[in-house]
Amino acid sequence: MLSILKELYGTGILFFYYMKYIILIGWPLLRFGLEYKDNIIIDVLWVFCLLLMIKDIVYKFVLKRSYCDSGRC
Repeated sequence: MLSILKELYGTGILFFYYMKYIILIGWPLLRFGLEYKDNIIIDVLWVFCLLLMIKDIVYKFVLKRSYCDSGRC
């Protein structure tokens, strides 16, 4: 059971690392440009991607931190 949870966690990290920009920009284009219907699941996913983007901006520009502070990356 624990290995399945680790696999799901890793899959989620990879999904949001590569897809957050596409979802963040693409969903409003689809909703307002192509008049897609409301979808609560995609709306929640979009908000989550927005929060991840805000976190990345705060880490990069406000706190001026890297995910690799030790210099061994």
